[in-house]
Amino acid sequence: EVYVDMIKAGIVDPAKVVRTALQDAGSIAALLITAEAMITDVPAKDAAPAGGGGGGMGGY
Repeated sequence: EVYVDMIKAGIVDPAKVVRTALQDAGSIAALLITAEAMITDVPAKDAAPAGGGGGGMGGY
C-alpha cells in the first residue's frame, strides 16, 4: 500500500471538485424549481348525483 498526496499525484484537482459541486448544486436547484412548477392540485368538480332507479322492476 502506498500513501500519496492526492493533489500532487494528480488524483484530485481542486478546481474540478469545486466545478463539479457547483454543477451538481445547480442541477438539483433546477430539479426543485421544475418539480415545484409541475406539482399541482386540480380541484375536482362535483359530479351530478346518479339518477333514480327505473320503475316496474319486478314489484320489489
